Amino acid sequence: MSEAKDLDVLADAHKEAPIAVEMDHVDLKENQVSEAAMDAELQLLEEQLQSLPKAKFEISFSNPAIYTWILVGFASMGGLLSGLDQSLISGANISLPDALHLSSSQASLVNGGMPLGAVAGALLLSPANEYLGRRMSIIVSCILYTVGAGLEAGAINFGMIFAGRMVLGAGVGLEGGTVPVYVAESVPSKIRGNLVSLYQLNIALGEVLGYAVAAIFIGVDGDWRYILGSSLVFSTILLVGMLFLPESPRYLMHKGREIEAYDVWKRIRGFNDFDAKDEFLGMRQAVQIEAEEQSQTKKYAWMDFFTNPRARRAIVYANIMIFLGQFTGVNAVMYYMSTLMEAIGFDEKKAVFMSLVGGGSLMIGAIPAVLYMERFGRRYWANAMLPGFFIGLVLVGVGYTIDYSKHPAAAEGVYLTGIILYMSFFGSYACLTWVIPSEVFPTYLRSYGMTTADANLFLCSFIVTYNFTRMMDSMTRIGLTLGFYGGIAVLGWFYQIIFMPETKNKSLEEIDELFSQPTSVIVKKNMKQTSQVIRDLAHFRLRKVFSPEPYN
Repeated sequence: MSEAKDLDVLADAHKEAPIAVEMDHVDLKENQVSEAAMDAELQLLEEQLQSLPKAKFEISFSNPAIYTWILVGFASMGGLLSGLDQSLISGANISLPDALHLSSSQASLVNGGMPLGAVAGALLLSPANEYLGRRMSIIVSCILYTVGAGLEAGAINFGMIFAGRMVLGAGVGLEGGTVPVYVAESVPSKIRGNLVSLYQLNIALGEVLGYAVAAIFIGVDGDWRYILGSSLVFSTILLVGMLFLPESPRYLMHKGREIEAYDVWKRIRGFNDFDAKDEFLGMRQAVQIEAEEQSQTKKYAWMDFFTNPRARRAIVYANIMIFLGQFTGVNAVMYYMSTLMEAIGFDEKKAVFMSLVGGGSLMIGAIPAVLYMERFGRRYWANAMLPGFFIGLVLVGVGYTIDYSKHPAAAEGVYLTGIILYMSFFGSYACLTWVIPSEVFPTYLRSYGMTTADANLFLCSFIVTYNFTRMMDSMTRIGLTLGFYGGIAVLGWFYQIIFMPETKNKSLEEIDELFSQPTSVIVKKNMKQTSQVIRDLAHFRLRKVFSPEPYN
């Protein structure tokens, strides 16, 4: 009986198998038809491209992936400039105030001049990005970098050094909001998070380089002039490199320059696979739909941040994330690193060298984000980094309580351990500062959204930096570190758990659909995932909790 039953099962399976094969054949045939239609549309664009004159500085490679990496590498050098100019002032602070006879208030303004200027640069971002484009905006920022560094190096009084810091800051603000968008709009969605994170890695690398430059020149007559003027070299390299790079294809499509967008996409992405073709044509369709939807308010497109729920969700989310990150005080610590190292017992020269510990930790912390953020996802990554970051703050606070005169080794050891953890985890977390705003806004509002995000970032940085010494005096070091910075970190952790959506592996057009959902839908999904994580931790199912594909 069992043999007969087995034969019946095999016969039934044999009857069903051709149906399954037939269905696979139908799906394959539909995909082939779809790709054939895509090829026909792309062929029309190719024919129109042949009639366009070639650009003066146009370059191309047989393998588009090489071009993508060159584009990302050069554009991300803007981050190196930003980090360099943030940390150079730390070494210059040792001799600059005395050399220019600055009061403590003037010295604070010099330190805060760059983030204040960056707010002005961020306000230039929308008109520059809309009318000049992403590429030309980066070139303008390079010019501002060069002028600002020249004013700093040649300063003879407070007015000149403050003006130099402001102009330099304007370059930082304009470039800081443009480079992540330029990269996000040009690279494949599957590796967008990793490649945009390279910008933060370059910021950290620039900060390490800035401390190293300060260590080289400290003690030389007029050392602060060489330290602050050194960024001229890097701004010139970036300026020359950007002359040979193309405009963002999404910006070109947004401006109705469809054939040019096709040409750039062909050179930097290629059309060798189905995904590339589908993403390009999907981008074209999304831009057309956006143009139709906002045709009545095109003159005042930014009003959609108030009237369009999808746009409103994006601007609120991006700016809260930036606020929570900046008010943990990392920029104030970076600007005053050498001074803080002196405060725990290091002499002037050693304080500059020990600043490399903080800058190096920030850079090393950014490396895992570049390698693994896209694998684990934004939400998972953010919530995993903040606890380590908080532990670092606790150790920094404990280090302050140890009497240096009695226990110098213990005070330095605990403090430096805290700084290493604080900077390492923040270096990994800070990549989200650039990834999130660069991808959450719709194409037609991206430059406006980045203006708010960029201005918010540098305004928060200015407030924290300018008030650092006052807050430290009024709150004490422990109160500032644990009570204020630590409290903001905990608040940010809860906000992310509840409200942060996941955008990994999604095209910019798919993210549009995600933010079109009501906030309540995102919150319910997040709380469901959080409950599952808690249950898995309670039952020691750690393999599932730390899986690269958690709770999809």
